[in-house]
Amino acid sequence: MREDTRSSTVKMTKLGQADPMPHYTSYDGTELAYRVLEARDGSAGPPLICLAGGPGRDAAYLGDLGGLDAHHTLLIPDSRGTGDSPPAVDPIGYAFPGLAEDLEALRRHLDLVRFPLLAHDAAAATAQAYAAAHPERLSRLIVVSPGARLQGELPEDAREIFESRADEPWWEEAYTAVQLLPDTTDLPEMRRLLLQAAPMAYGRWEEPQRAHAESEGEQLGRVARAGFWQGVDEAGRRAVLARLREVPSPVLAITGDRDAVTGMRAGELVAQSFPDGRAQPLPGVGHYPWVDEPDLFRQVVEDFLAQRPTE
Repeated sequence: MREDTRSSTVKMTKLGQADPMPHYTSYDGTELAYRVLEARDGSAGPPLICLAGGPGRDAAYLGDLGGLDAHHTLLIPDSRGTGDSPPAVDPIGYAFPGLAEDLEALRRHLDLVRFPLLAHDAAAATAQAYAAAHPERLSRLIVVSPGARLQGELPEDAREIFESRADEPWWEEAYTAVQLLPDTTDLPEMRRLLLQAAPMAYGRWEEPQRAHAESEGEQLGRVARAGFWQGVDEAGRRAVLARLREVPSPVLAITGDRDAVTGMRAGELVAQSFPDGRAQPLPGVGHYPWVDEPDLFRQVVEDFLAQRPTE
């Protein structure tokens, strides 16, 4: 394990740079951006790389993930066509297997031997593709509010959670927005409907949740979003799942019992895809647990990262 720590510590010195949005060169020569949040306690351990979902959403919505930068340096890349990263030259670059290879290019740039990875929402598919292709590079994997499309299932519990909240004051408007969104192509109207539907994604609808939801419409990259699932056929999906059975690193799937976007069952399915995976539901939490219950979310993640590393 000393080799991992030594390599990470050397590179962390290079991370202490003034530029908050450094860049790295990916497999096809594209310069992609990432944000560095240095550990506030000065920790020199391996950084936690954090992938944003959406798909195709600006990673700014992750913020500091409920204060995870207190004891961990966070590296938060902007995927192609989002944030400060340029669009893909070839549309296949937006698909999650290609995004996994962008992650491998970032690992090489940082000179990390092994590292912990956190992925939210759709980025859980990118993380699984990476784990399947580069299992020896992950020390731990955390997937937060994942879907189970890669597992080939669309569990019904998200709809059940949504319907169980019908007595909340925002529900009728959110229900209407959910019905209209699939057929909406006008961008301003789409943004309006997204905000109208937003309360279903949170454990409660108070000021922190409202402020977080306000940015969603502006942060979505429509082209990147449309390309995320392209070019992956059934054989490719099954091949990824088969390789996940050989991934040695521990995996934690964090779900929320009020998440009406992806629900909790999907997290269980993702965790079951790995030999050392487990799901942990959080009470009173929606799709963005670090917004609803930052202290609880942070503690769960820190406890998992603090467990004895695999050899």
